[in-house]
Amino acid sequence: MRRMLLLLLAMAVWVPSLQLGFRPDNPRDWVPALAARQRALALVVDGPARDVLRRSNPEWDLMARTFSVLAFANLALHEPEKKADHLAVVDTLITRTLEDERGGVDTFLLPYVHAAPFRDAGGRSLFIDGEVALMLAARQLVEPREAWAWPLRERVDRVAAQLERAPLLSAESYPDEGWIFCNTVALAALRLSDAVDGRSHASLRERWVRLAREHLMDARTGLLVSSFTYEGATRDGPEGSSLWLAAHMLQLVDADFAREQFERARELFIGERLGFAWAAEWPLSDARAEDIDSGPTIPLVNANAGSSGLALVAASAFGDESLLRGLSTSLRFAAFPILEDGGLRFAAGNPLADAVLLYSLTQGPLWRRALSPRMLEAHR
Repeated sequence: MRRMLLLLLAMAVWVPSLQLGFRPDNPRDWVPALAARQRALALVVDGPARDVLRRSNPEWDLMARTFSVLAFANLALHEPEKKADHLAVVDTLITRTLEDERGGVDTFLLPYVHAAPFRDAGGRSLFIDGEVALMLAARQLVEPREAWAWPLRERVDRVAAQLERAPLLSAESYPDEGWIFCNTVALAALRLSDAVDGRSHASLRERWVRLAREHLMDARTGLLVSSFTYEGATRDGPEGSSLWLAAHMLQLVDADFAREQFERARELFIGERLGFAWAAEWPLSDARAEDIDSGPTIPLVNANAGSSGLALVAASAFGDESLLRGLSTSLRFAAFPILEDGGLRFAAGNPLADAVLLYSLTQGPLWRRALSPRMLEAHR
């Protein structure tokens, strides 16, 4: 009995102090090493890291490029003395993406894209067009390059037309399947592009928010649903990983709506204990089977890898430093950071997870530039 009491006492002291060994002084100190690793991956046309993404889910390959482009665009604004080096990574990734896109939808989409025709007459995926538009707009917002001017304008016009044709202004990523993740990325791309060329898609953004509030909200939670049919019928309810990214993208569309979604999602999906933090993918009352997008969920605490990773983006975007520190502590504890060749990666993740982390720790400059009164005034 005495030994048991001593063991319990030791655990009572040790468990609360466990986070002290993993809590980073400042997670943004990881940026140089994370960027070195992502820069090295960007310069390799093919390799084991990219093959892992393609084999697991071809969408991840495109998403990893998008998050990397956004991260290096932010770094170019944050470190103007290194702008040329950072933009070289951005240009490499955009060039390769446009080349790979010519290989067809199978390059970046799952095979079920062939299960039926798209409902939209254009027959294209908003997932691909939105992510490419966002990459191009981010690059041009940092420093316009003539070579990207027309590709950006063409892509933005295509995205805007897809949205306008959709019954609820929310377009398809797969046939008869729209995702809030992809639609908010597309809207953010339009806003960044407007800051570049002075055009305005404000009316489209405002109408999208109004229709989303009316038709794409979960009545029980007040959160945006994650997926829906072309006509707007709900397929899947609120999903953590989609909501974190959507809330961040909506900062460029409707700041109040974005903040509302973040705060509601924080209440519903975030768990915090003893200095650690994590995010669920689905509410406990709506538990789902694991899928390839969400990744594994740890039982009992309902901690999900995909949702926790994208929660880092939202925590940083909305200035929630307490949540950012807690998530980073959990990441350092559970994801096994590895330093090699001057770069940093996390063994429990993959290149997409590392790109998301890099973006979460660098984000800010792009959004501030797009929303700055100075930028708006320049186009009047």
